[in-house]
Amino acid sequence: MSGKKLLRGQPRGVEDSNVARRANALQHLRRERGLSIYVIFASGGTCIVQPEVTQGPYYIAGELNRRNVAEDQAGVPLFMDIQLIDTNTCEPLPNIYTDIWHCNATIRTSPSSLFISGVCSGVVESGNGNANDPGNINTTFLRGVQSSGDDGVVRFESIFPGHYAGRAVHIHVVTHPANETKILPIGTIAGMYDSHSSHVGQIFFDQDIITEVEKRSPYSTNTQSLTENADDDILQTEADTTDPLMEYVLLGESVSDGIFAWISIGVNAKRDDSLSPKGYWTEDGGEVNNDFEMSMAGMGDIAAALSSTSASAAATGSA
Repeated sequence: MSGKKLLRGQPRGVEDSNVARRANALQHLRRERGLSIYVIFASGGTCIVQPEVTQGPYYIAGELNRRNVAEDQAGVPLFMDIQLIDTNTCEPLPNIYTDIWHCNATIRTSPSSLFISGVCSGVVESGNGNANDPGNINTTFLRGVQSSGDDGVVRFESIFPGHYAGRAVHIHVVTHPANETKILPIGTIAGMYDSHSSHVGQIFFDQDIITEVEKRSPYSTNTQSLTENADDDILQTEADTTDPLMEYVLLGESVSDGIFAWISIGVNAKRDDSLSPKGYWTEDGGEVNNDFEMSMAGMGDIAAALSSTSASAAATGSA
């Protein structure tokens, strides 16, 4: 995919700050591992709003306020630097709570199934792991929320996402309007039963790095067909106006040593949309939203593909 399509670039001071921040973050990570620093960062900044796309079927409101979302999940370590840029001012957006979530590397979809797929926590339904195991509703792996700093940056530590049928490897991102959120004593954000967003998007990875990760265990045990970036409608929707691929460097000689990835996302800070979650995380655990409605923005042919895959899984007993 070619470079970013920008209407306006970031101010020079913002770009310089990005270079310094990312270099310092990488240097810290490499120092922890006894590695030298050799990468010079470009900005990767954008001042064009990233297209709104579907929140997907696995958005859980009330995620835990934390940087490290990996929990006990096996996979390639992933350190993310996500900068939010206000497309009204081309300046960084501070104090914006940002949700991320993605599927794990692999899990068997049922004890007797031959299908092994990436699974999202917090949701029990056909097509997402073992639909007969109610325990997944009380899991929180690979989900979290953080508030952006003065530089508009949120940082997360996770694992490289796995994949499931019909979609390229991706991470979901939701930003919340500044006046809609505050931290509750249980470590989640308020307003989860009336969730609002200023941006709903997804971020992706270069196909080459996906290929390298998929060669390694536990990703290599995934039996679902891998949808490549070129065949993902949501990625193509975002790529019409922005570059949704994260830039990255390796933290060692191979992807197994970890990946440091970064991206800037243009957000219309004045936007305030209602957002329907699949469920909620509460002090008593997971809770289903019986009124869930999924936005189909940017879905294209993916909805039909997912419907076909779910029907096939049910017929073979893989759900």
